[in-house]
Amino acid sequence: MQDTTRISHFNNALSWGLVILLLAGCNEPKLSAPGLPAPPGDKPIAAEPVDAHITLPAPRLASRNAYFGDLHIHTMYSFDAFMGSVRTTPDDAYRYAKGEPITHPSGMQLRLSGPPLDFLMVSDHAKYLGIYAAQLDPASPTYNHPDAHLLKPAKLGGLDSLVRQLQRLSAENHDFMSPEVTLYAWQKIILAAQQHNIPGRFTTFIGYEYTPTPDGRHLHRNVVFRGNKVPQQPFSSADSGNPEDLWTWLDQLRASGIEALAIPHNMNQSDGLAFQSTTWAGNEIDLSYAEQRMRNEPIAEISQQKGTSETHPLLSPNDEWADFQIVQYYLNRAQNTNPISVFRGGYYRDALKTGLEMQSRLGFNPYQLGAIGSSDSHVSAGPYQEENYFSGRANTAQSRGSAYPMTKDSWEDFWTPRWATHGTGGLAGIWAEENTRSALYDAMRRKETFATSGPRIRLRLFAGYDLPEEILSAANIVELAYSHGVPMGSVLKQPATVAPGLLVLAGRDPNSSWLQRLQIIKGWIENGRPKETIFDVACSDGYKPDPQTARCPDNGARVNLKDCSISRDKGAIELAAIWHDPGFDPNQNAFYYARALENPTCRWSTWDAIRLGIKPNPGLAAVHQERAWSSPIWYQPSKLNPE
Repeated sequence: MQDTTRISHFNNALSWGLVILLLAGCNEPKLSAPGLPAPPGDKPIAAEPVDAHITLPAPRLASRNAYFGDLHIHTMYSFDAFMGSVRTTPDDAYRYAKGEPITHPSGMQLRLSGPPLDFLMVSDHAKYLGIYAAQLDPASPTYNHPDAHLLKPAKLGGLDSLVRQLQRLSAENHDFMSPEVTLYAWQKIILAAQQHNIPGRFTTFIGYEYTPTPDGRHLHRNVVFRGNKVPQQPFSSADSGNPEDLWTWLDQLRASGIEALAIPHNMNQSDGLAFQSTTWAGNEIDLSYAEQRMRNEPIAEISQQKGTSETHPLLSPNDEWADFQIVQYYLNRAQNTNPISVFRGGYYRDALKTGLEMQSRLGFNPYQLGAIGSSDSHVSAGPYQEENYFSGRANTAQSRGSAYPMTKDSWEDFWTPRWATHGTGGLAGIWAEENTRSALYDAMRRKETFATSGPRIRLRLFAGYDLPEEILSAANIVELAYSHGVPMGSVLKQPATVAPGLLVLAGRDPNSSWLQRLQIIKGWIENGRPKETIFDVACSDGYKPDPQTARCPDNGARVNLKDCSISRDKGAIELAAIWHDPGFDPNQNAFYYARALENPTCRWSTWDAIRLGIKPNPGLAAVHQERAWSSPIWYQPSKLNPE
């Protein structure tokens, strides 16, 4: 195993000047899918700033920049957010992402403490879209509905009330739910995205969330549209709870000139349904299924507030860092004590291994997935930083389980609620030539994406057979990486007798902690069975990975639990390594992805306890290591040999 590290400069930032917005209208085709009601009337889709009218420098591969954003934000047009007292709109969500303050349901002011985001998508639930918000808007078709007076109090109850309302909505055919209401809310969402899109400076995506939840198990997806062409109505779980029908609908849109993709999330809540070895109907997966899935779902959201879906300690017992933001209980079941019990088929790394096994055995891979993160915040704003954590319904330390009730004086006999295991959410990282819808979307298509747990860690991964060993000391390191290799999201198919070189690059978030280590996670098929292992490939503070354990030594970084202060003399600003797999077999299918770990820092629950002057909840991790994950690079033998 070879390892070389150094501090390098590899994020070639571009700065664009002020861009003039030009609005252009477009006529949208009327499209439908099985079960989707025909759109009412001929109301036009709102216009958007068109990227084609903007003059930007010709892109170069080496000038791709890291852009950070969130593709999973809910506003008052999501029925559950509304029932949680949220009254902020898509317009508020975009203002927050640009750095402006907005109001939390509790009345507190929310504002990013770091720089603005580069892009955002409001992803309100297509099912029940806008049904409550519409009753309070004079411009809606259901304004002053007889039930509207029930919605005017800001506080509508807690989680149990929300679950009862959801059950009631599912059981009854309400006259305030109609295609006209959906169209009303969909137009509001589109218009806000159009008005806030500033190509070159801040990108908005038009999209929504598709939410099938059979028996409380999540098969949710966010649907992202590439540009200004969108359908009259979103396809929701009311049309079909089978994700394959969503893919068929997306294929129909594509054939009509509307480009979109879907991003699965909360796979950790799926009870193994997210990444099955059969189709939804229980049939064997075939090439057609695999191609349709990958055509419509090239990436997956692996980090968000309701838990990390990278892997689970029971699936990766040899991964010391697998126990990170693991949510233990189901989200859509009233019983807080109902633990998740099925993990296989519900986590990203396991899906990557399942895909390899199918590639070796059948010749196709339905799980060749890139990675992103997002927040899934339901208050129009993502917290992202542990010390500034906020949530929706549980927004005091006592209500969210980071402090014992005021009627007690210790943690004795305290039962930790499920939302205490929720995190701050993640961010989507995208390497693209410019901050525009088309450039960012195309990067998602090619899977040149990465996920973070919240910090803006810049992470890159390349692989190639002729990456020069001196590349780490080259001034044009990124240009050489593109010209001599492929970036994350790619497949290496060239026949090889020696291991390809893997180039990993990471830069810290200046507003977060310092980097501790860089890792490569490898999955492969051996004797027909999937396996995985982890290599530390770059260490901070001048250390080298141990050749026997493939682990960096402890760099001595510590956290003071009296005030959450951290070691300021440990860790790296940037880490880089070029690495060759010591166990490479040219006849084995394999994947490789990178993981960057920060020094330990306080979790949000510890920050809460310190502010209250109490000991942190012993049922929660006091400290953790924030991180970033790259999309994989797959090695595929030129001639498949099923094992």
